[in-house]
Amino acid sequence: MSAYSQTPAAVGPGKDFSESRRWIQLAVGVVCMVATANIQYAWTLFVPEIQETFGWERASIQIAFTIFVLVQTWLAPIEGYFIDKLGPRFMVAFGAVMIGTAWVLNSQATTLFAFYVAAAVGGVGVGCIYATCINNALKWFPDRRGLAVGLTAGGYGAGSAATILPIAAMIESSGFQETFFFFGLLQGGLAFIAAWFLRSPKVGEVKPSDKLSQTRRDYTLKEALNTRLFWLMLLMFTCVVTGGMMAVAQLGVIAQDLGVKEFKVNLYFFTMAALPLALMLDRVMNGISRPLFGWISDHIGREKTMVIAFSLEGVGIIALGYFGHNPWAFLILSGVVFLAWGEVYSLFSALAGDAFGTKHIGKIYGVLYTAKGIGALFVPVGNLLMEATGTWSTVLYTVAAMDLFAAFLAIAVLPGTLKRHVAKSIIPSAPGAAGDKTVASAHA
Repeated sequence: MSAYSQTPAAVGPGKDFSESRRWIQLAVGVVCMVATANIQYAWTLFVPEIQETFGWERASIQIAFTIFVLVQTWLAPIEGYFIDKLGPRFMVAFGAVMIGTAWVLNSQATTLFAFYVAAAVGGVGVGCIYATCINNALKWFPDRRGLAVGLTAGGYGAGSAATILPIAAMIESSGFQETFFFFGLLQGGLAFIAAWFLRSPKVGEVKPSDKLSQTRRDYTLKEALNTRLFWLMLLMFTCVVTGGMMAVAQLGVIAQDLGVKEFKVNLYFFTMAALPLALMLDRVMNGISRPLFGWISDHIGREKTMVIAFSLEGVGIIALGYFGHNPWAFLILSGVVFLAWGEVYSLFSALAGDAFGTKHIGKIYGVLYTAKGIGALFVPVGNLLMEATGTWSTVLYTVAAMDLFAAFLAIAVLPGTLKRHVAKSIIPSAPGAAGDKTVASAHA
């Protein structure tokens, strides 16, 4: 039985429950995520340069982004198997090598196919690092799961904030090929070094929460797939992540088409173009949202937090479509969208740990995480829809409707489904104590 499966009584005198040890593990995981973030979040800076250099259609270039996300997400169940089997160190070290290799390949690419191959390599690397670090946070912090995975995912969401300007500056001064090469080696090397400080908790090093609805047993992947709760979570995850994926991949393109990309924002102490400033602010907001909403969910419950966040994102996307031609509105509303979107990676991973335990969480969350891959399929579709209608508003209103639908499910369907699921999660009887079964707490 995993460490998570221990009841509160199992962690008592003689058990080594070290706060400092688990916070160190969390910090190392965040460092790994920060080193990985640019593979996804800086891509939008390279697309215009690649298009200008080679003359390819924008939609064709963006297929590379779709391939990256599909590989990152749809291989997650396989990566989850190896995480559960091999532990965090090897998986993160392997992922670090892959992310470094991906950008080095990008630096040498002269064909679309080469960029597609590099995207697939990067997807494997990011998938290994992301899934492993989230998995480790879930195991070390069952009592503060929302905050822990929020901080870890926040490292991925905000990790590129400090490097957006250096990357943009290097692209302008040295070209996108040299930028790919330099930052590929830098990021891959940092993650590789950090990997060797990671480890999973031993039995007795952690204790479960007594505040939230949490199972007191570990589900296998097959058992999780047989629950109604899992498929409800997958549907909601897919609905919400689609809008965020669209914004991540297309923000630079949207800014250009709305006519605000080159607008100079004067903040008195410095002046910056609207797009780089929006990207920097968005990374910060995205990073803040994950621990913020995760922490909130630890106190008021995952379901209520989802209602708040998903509704905010839906309204923010609608407003972006309506007011986005105004540069200041574009800056503010894109920040709101990222603030409300980033939390999906803390809320759904935390809820998965609450509902299914952590012994097999690598495989279970790996399957759930494929929702991001499904959402990525809509990125090139968004380009086609925009070209067909002549406006980004059609695209934005569509994904906003999906966000609001997920908010409805979070308030009308999820609470009852979760309560019934937890009520069925019975602790297996200990040897010699046949018939002594305890129902897990259903306190929300």
